[in-house]
Amino acid sequence: MKLMTMTQVTVDGVMQGNGPVDVDGGNGFERGSWAMGAGDNQTRALITQTYQRADGFLFGRRTYELFADSWGAIEGMRAHPIGVALKQTPKYVASTTLTAPRWAGTTVLSGDLAAAVGELKATPAGELQVHGSGALVRWLLENDLVDEMTLLIVPVVLGQGARLFPGSGPDIALDLVGSRADSKGVTIQAYRPAGRPQYATGRRT
Repeated sequence: MKLMTMTQVTVDGVMQGNGPVDVDGGNGFERGSWAMGAGDNQTRALITQTYQRADGFLFGRRTYELFADSWGAIEGMRAHPIGVALKQTPKYVASTTLTAPRWAGTTVLSGDLAAAVGELKATPAGELQVHGSGALVRWLLENDLVDEMTLLIVPVVLGQGARLFPGSGPDIALDLVGSRADSKGVTIQAYRPAGRPQYATGRRT
């Protein structure tokens, strides 16, 4: 399976607190729900269609629990096409502490994560998707396991919050494979990792 990630971020790279539930207010994060209402109908349809074509979902534990408590538990969300896709599709969660997942159709990957993800990717066809799960996305990128990365960039500078990419980390070249802006200013950028970047030497020829 191809492993692809889809992440909502602000212009300054923040991914924290994009949902309607204030899960971070107690930690001093005060600017949540910044993605609510962002994107036009075409963008919302793109997100829904992305979930619907998945052959598997891979989560970090925190995002998994947020999804289980919302898409997996709230009746109105369960009935939404995204909720239906999540219910019907195998779910995998990377965790060394989760022992009894309460969302049906969940497999816990608690051992060698790289080997487990490699086995999933070795499936002949299909798409393994990662939504949210910032720490997991960073780990997957560091281990060269991401085939395609889609960023939905919301036109706001948040000025605080956890960012998708840390202040220091591996450098990765990206090939742009798709780009568009919607009528509300959200840009959708699809990239494929392309090894290490090439840097100019600074020498004049």
